[in-house]
Amino acid sequence: MSHVVVTTWSLEQTAPTDLLPAAAPEGDVRIVRAELPSPEFSRFLYASVGGDILWTDRLGWTYARWQEHLERPGAETWVAYERGTPAGYVELSPQDDGAVEIEYFGLIPAFRGRRIGGHLLSVGTARAWDLAERWPERTPTKRVWLHTCSKDGEFAMDNYRRRGFKLFDTKVEEEPVRPTPGPWPGAYPA
Repeated sequence: MSHVVVTTWSLEQTAPTDLLPAAAPEGDVRIVRAELPSPEFSRFLYASVGGDILWTDRLGWTYARWQEHLERPGAETWVAYERGTPAGYVELSPQDDGAVEIEYFGLIPAFRGRRIGGHLLSVGTARAWDLAERWPERTPTKRVWLHTCSKDGEFAMDNYRRRGFKLFDTKVEEEPVRPTPGPWPGAYPA
């Protein structure tokens, strides 16, 4: 089996004032919290956003596993819509130490390059910082963090840095080369 070297970068913000918001894109773009846990919708977002960049870790999850993950107190999914069509999402995962991980973030390939990503990341990060306002049982957020890797889109790291995230760790590992699953066989990119 072939292998590829993958670099993973971990980035963080340690205060709400670290966030440098992007301007909202022109047109009818809205970002809405998916308030009802829906394994079907969450799996759709995960497969559609991550299919061409090798997100595979959740593809084998059962319906029950998705439901359990989505029902954790403080777990939130914020979805970007362009003219009523899902364009991407950000998934917030609270941790017991006052940290909130942006566990997944990205755009469906057809919506990349339209200035939606910076806005979605800005809104998602702001919602990570004020998470305890919606979930009073959660500890107030002290840190927002995420990771990205060399398999992600070419503009991912730049977007994170422009939003005020700072690098705190780098790991380099070899991974087996896997076929790109895409949201369905033959999906974008061609």
